[in-house]
Order: sequence, then structure tokens, then C-alpha cells
Amino acid sequence: MPGVTVRLAERGDEAVIAGLRHRWAEEQAGAPIEDGGFAEVFHAWFEREHEQRLTWLAHAGGEAVGMLNMLVFTRMPKPDDARTGRPGRWGYVANAYVADGHRDAGIGALLLGACTAHADRERYARLVLSPSERSVPFYARHGFEPATSLMVRRAR
Repeated sequence: MPGVTVRLAERGDEAVIAGLRHRWAEEQAGAPIEDGGFAEVFHAWFEREHEQRLTWLAHAGGEAVGMLNMLVFTRMPKPDDARTGRPGRWGYVANAYVADGHRDAGIGALLLGACTAHADRERYARLVLSPSERSVPFYARHGFEPATSLMVRRAR
């Protein structure tokens, strides 16, 4: 896709990620959201989470237009992992967002491709996600399939 770059976010990208998250929330709400405490809450979350999450950012025309993040889950090691080559990590893909006006142009595919390439390169055991109804066909086109091996306990 010409003019679009995707890169792994760095620690200094916190404000960019927060800005995309705020923009996404406003799109979902259909109206501007004034929340004077959001920056502080986001910063606290980012400080807690940045060590175990990877975020990819998409830029077009010098503007951040999309993101996707992955929580990295590291399995408890067990004897013989090194010999057998058992993968030690898996990823939970979340917060995939492409800004309105940039959708259906392949940016989501670029973000997901960067994430899956990383997971393949690092030999993750699996990637899981909780897709929206609209995104199910997108993820299916990129090799994701329904899983029957997981169970969920929903909040009460």
C-alpha cells in the first residue's frame, strides 16, 4: 500500500497510541468525548502494560491512522522445553483500529501482517482474539479460525 508505513511502537509513542484510542472511542460514541482524566488513566495503564504488550502503528501522510496491539503471554516453563522446542509464548491480539477515512484500504491487513509475522518469527504457540461480528471475515481471510479449545467465564 503506497504511502502507508507500519512499525512497532516505541515507548515514546504513548501519546500517539492514546490519541488513537481516544479517536476510536469518539467514533464509537458518535460524538466528542471530553475526559480530562483520560491522559492520566491511560498513562498509568501504559506504565503497567508496556512491558508485556507490543503495539504496531500505521502511518499515512505523516499521520497515525491505525494500531493493533498484542498482549504477550509467557507460559510457565516445564522440563524438556528446550529439547522439544515447545513454544513458550502466545499472543492475545486486541485493539485493532483503523481511523475512519482510511478503512478498507489494506491498512488493517498490514497491521495484522506485521503482528503475525512477529509471532511466526518468534515461534508463538498461537494467537487468539475476540473479534467483532464485522471483523470475523477479515480475520478468517488471514488464517484465524474459530477455536473450541477455549472456555470463557463471563463477568456477572
